[in-house]
Amino acid sequence: MSDLPSDVHGSDKMNILKRTLNKVFNWQLGREMDYPYAAAYPNKQFAFVFNTNRCLGCQTCTMACKSTWTFGKGQETMWWANVETKPYGGYPRNWDAKILELMEEANPDGMEWRDNIYKGKTIFEGAEKHSATSQQVALGYLPTDEEWKTPNLYEDVPSGGSRNNSALYSKGEQLPTHRTWFFYLARICNHCSYPACLAACPRKAIYKRKEDGIVLIDQERCRGYRKCVEACPYKKSMYRGTTRVSEKCIACYPRVEGSDPQSGGKPMETRCMAACIGQIRLQGLVPIGANGEWTVDRQNPIYYLVKVAKVALPLYPQFGTQPNGYYIPPRWVPRDYLRQMYGPGVDHAIDAYTYPDRELLAVLQLFRKSNMIVFRYEIEKGPKVWETDSPKGKFELYDDTVIAFGNDGRELFRTKVEEPVYVRPPQHLNTI
Repeated sequence: MSDLPSDVHGSDKMNILKRTLNKVFNWQLGREMDYPYAAAYPNKQFAFVFNTNRCLGCQTCTMACKSTWTFGKGQETMWWANVETKPYGGYPRNWDAKILELMEEANPDGMEWRDNIYKGKTIFEGAEKHSATSQQVALGYLPTDEEWKTPNLYEDVPSGGSRNNSALYSKGEQLPTHRTWFFYLARICNHCSYPACLAACPRKAIYKRKEDGIVLIDQERCRGYRKCVEACPYKKSMYRGTTRVSEKCIACYPRVEGSDPQSGGKPMETRCMAACIGQIRLQGLVPIGANGEWTVDRQNPIYYLVKVAKVALPLYPQFGTQPNGYYIPPRWVPRDYLRQMYGPGVDHAIDAYTYPDRELLAVLQLFRKSNMIVFRYEIEKGPKVWETDSPKGKFELYDDTVIAFGNDGRELFRTKVEEPVYVRPPQHLNTI
């Protein structure tokens, strides 16, 4: 027990010693896996889709969260929401490279996918010890203070070439991948189905809400051992030195549950979602069955994007936490890099997004049209307004209307696929 903090004692130490492994089903991996607790699932799950093809890197989401939740003393280096430039950026610095290195050490035969089933070890299965005296329930590490100080290091730094490459500029880049590239990765807590932070806490201070699957820290129980910080592979649990407890993204749960004064009693999107000017975000609640699988909810836009169109993929599914944050991968990035980040569904997801069918094109219009959570959509068919040939065959564009509904079945808004064009008159308010 030498690697435990000196103030871990009594029942907390026993909670670490007696922890055993259970078999739970992880549908993102396509198999059962080891986890320190027996399976338990919420009624609905907070989930979101981020479209990386649209992200501007403006950090509006970052500052919306910062100004709402982490502006206090001791929270200076807490960024529950952040946008990092890949492949070099990360907060804390090199978080993904470091956990992937630990994963490679635990998987000497490689982290292979076969027939959409992950054959390697997760962070839980790859932990150094699996005996009754195990001290580490998940592969992880504690970032240094220095690694928490640079949230925007390597912002807009590209990979694959020099910015001064005149030949590159003269010829331009071509899809499907670019020689020089970077992309923005917006991140919040994934509110995982099998949270590593929850698994690692000896105080059992971390819990997953039954009503919406949001993962929270009971700060009265927390003693600041930072086991959650060490175990979370996404490094979204953070330690506050002034209070000596850990804090994390709370998914703006007053908004999600409709208790925020601005919500009018209706489920509302989080602050980072509602502030997004690039319209990259869509947040929702998906129903969960007794076995942990998503219950079929065909007209729920999150269900459609993840389960039907399969255009949105989890971030590092091989970690094994079954994250509930999903990403539409960027089209121009080398595929091997994206497969490591999002798993084996990358090629299908990019093809589906590049050449969207009629329904997908309509559902994509739902992003950021309202700050209320969309529970269901309907599509009213419109006229065909354009067609062209594509590598996948004829592409046809229809000006359909997509209608969004709230949890009470009432219409929230409706919008068209083809955005209207407004021509301002010669004289208008800001004319000089």
